[in-house]
Amino acid sequence: MKIAVVTDDETTICQHFGRAQYYMVFNMDNGKITGKERRDKLGHRHFASQESGHGAATGPHGYDTDSQRKHASMAEAIKDCQVLIAGGMGMGAYDSMKSYNIEPIVTDVSSIEDAIKSFAEGKLPNLMDRLH
Repeated sequence: MKIAVVTDDETTICQHFGRAQYYMVFNMDNGKITGKERRDKLGHRHFASQESGHGAATGPHGYDTDSQRKHASMAEAIKDCQVLIAGGMGMGAYDSMKSYNIEPIVTDVSSIEDAIKSFAEGKLPNLMDRLH
């Protein structure tokens, strides 16, 4: 199993999926870390110079065609992962990750090490109230 965690510093979970600079990807086998790597992540800073379709959207934030395209770009780097851990994210991004068979977990645990350990133990909280 592969678990992606959004981060800016390789130690702390980023509080916003879209703003994170990197993914830390952990290979897990029988609850143990067997490898890890940092991967670059596209995010809001990459899309800032592009036109946004948010103004034309008629539905909830994050579900318009432009947002879905951005979410697909963000998911590309972790398409081999089964789980994504973030400190917060938009509902559109959350649902997009699920559509790519990546299970998002939104948590208040700040330490990547603690979150991975809790996930392996089946104790990592998924706090849906942290979605926006």
